Amino acid sequence: MNKYLDLSIKEINELLKNKKIKPIDLVNEAIERIENSDLNAFITLDKEGAIKKAKELEDKEVDNLLFGIPIALKDNIVTKGLLTTAASHILDNFIPIYDATVVEKINDANMIIIGKTNMDEFAMGSTSRTSYYGAPLNPWDKTRVTGGSSGGSAACVSARLVPFALGSDTGGSIRQPSSYCGIVGMKPTYGRVSRYGLIAFGSSLDQIGPMTRNVYENACLLNVISGRDDKDLTSSHAKVEDFTRKIGNSIKGMKIAVPNFFMSDIVDDEVKDKVNEIIELLKKEGASIDYIDIDYLENAVTLYQIIGMGEASSNLARFDGVKFGFSIKEPKNVDDLYGKTRGEGFGEEVKRRIMVGSYLLSGENAKIYYNKALQIRNGIRESFKKAFEKYDLIIGPNATTVAYSQDEGLNDPLRSFYDDALVFPANMAGLPGMNVPIGFNNDNLPIGLQIIGNVWDEATMYQLASFIEGKLELNLDPREVK
Repeated sequence: MNKYLDLSIKEINELLKNKKIKPIDLVNEAIERIENSDLNAFITLDKEGAIKKAKELEDKEVDNLLFGIPIALKDNIVTKGLLTTAASHILDNFIPIYDATVVEKINDANMIIIGKTNMDEFAMGSTSRTSYYGAPLNPWDKTRVTGGSSGGSAACVSARLVPFALGSDTGGSIRQPSSYCGIVGMKPTYGRVSRYGLIAFGSSLDQIGPMTRNVYENACLLNVISGRDDKDLTSSHAKVEDFTRKIGNSIKGMKIAVPNFFMSDIVDDEVKDKVNEIIELLKKEGASIDYIDIDYLENAVTLYQIIGMGEASSNLARFDGVKFGFSIKEPKNVDDLYGKTRGEGFGEEVKRRIMVGSYLLSGENAKIYYNKALQIRNGIRESFKKAFEKYDLIIGPNATTVAYSQDEGLNDPLRSFYDDALVFPANMAGLPGMNVPIGFNNDNLPIGLQIIGNVWDEATMYQLASFIEGKLELNLDPREVK
């Protein structure tokens, strides 16, 4: 089997420019890798579409760095004519009639969509175990979870099935699985990337972002998918700059904060030890590190439950068996159609969140819970804003632990929320957050560092991440683990 996909994007690009390989060579290699994989990372492999696209590109000029590169999409991003399920039974026959904006941008860059990745159902979970199609497996240890909800995207990039994937992040769903699987994952500033065509979970929290093997390639993919979209009213008019422009710059003089909550007793010692090693490394390079308090971080889990489940109950009301998706046969009446379709179509975790969310938004409860949560959320946003008046970046762990057993916490509905206690705040404040791998525990499981930046300042995050990546020079290929 060829190993073109193990090369850097720059190396692949040179081969394509010099006509030493064709896009079909990359597609065939990706298909072979995916079909030989036992990770359950994909729900749909689009062999026919990918091969057709590759052949169409053969006579075109290689006009950008990502030309002809295979990419996988999380299965809650709609793709015209290609099954899109959100890992739910209720959408297991849904063929969209339009493309998400990020899909249009990927097609415009002449990248090749290879398929749709496995995930937690409707992005609800932190392990990808709520998928109707079964959980994806962690390439570093197949008995462990991938994290979620973008677990399939994390697994396929980590296992080198494809170089690029897109995920979505409502409360850490790009960063946490990236940490568990040892890859780079970025949740951009809210509004940086259009949400048009993303099947909504929590509309005020959701954001699409890139998941890649390294920092530079992550920034390159963010360059492609960013930008204003008139079809998404929350899409920003902020200028799209080159996110790679600070990569390789010195971090001397950079001011960095570490929230005390991020290094508290909720985090395992092996994770904190690795983060502390990075802190010492940054100090030696001339960066200043201060430990600070940010208001309401300890309330982030509760806020996420209220806001996320409230918005989910509203967003998922559209799946009723009438217009699209799964529908029961021969219902007795409309109530029977709605009740049985949603009862059979949704999984247990989704139904739980819809029920709780509906309660939270009912009558006076909306004022008691949802409106109060929004007020506290504003408090978190203001506290971060004050911190960024003094500091360039904020860092800490992405996850409280390394990836744990597929069997652990199966009957604990609260586990998925507390897994993500450290990543919720960035979503609450609309800030960009990313994972960069910083090492392994004694069982050779990846540990990630979370970098949080000021709004629209992803470039500075990539600057720090690239410095850390270059200094550590980690081997992040799980195929080489003995």
